[in-house]
Amino acid sequence: MSGLDPAIHAVTRLELCGLLAPVDHAEFSFLRERLKVSDSVLSKHAKALEQVDYLRIDKVTRNARQRTLLSLTPAGRHAFREHVAELRRLASIADASHEVAG
Repeated sequence: MSGLDPAIHAVTRLELCGLLAPVDHAEFSFLRERLKVSDSVLSKHAKALEQVDYLRIDKVTRNARQRTLLSLTPAGRHAFREHVAELRRLASIADASHEVAG
């Protein structure tokens, strides 16, 4: 894949992938708080990533409470890396253009 990935590019999805990239999984409530969004907003973006096989949503029981865990799939990790690489490439072009114009 090359270029910006429209499935990831929405700001909340990009931030969600960024939070999940360095970990195996994270709890829904933790992600909601870090992203400063409502349950419904996070759920909407998580489902969009799940539909393209970039995100896995698991329900587990811990301490007699049900928890929702989110994790990037291998395809999601790859897509996120490629998306970030494209953002870096675009930023370097902008930096180079600024140096020439400046």
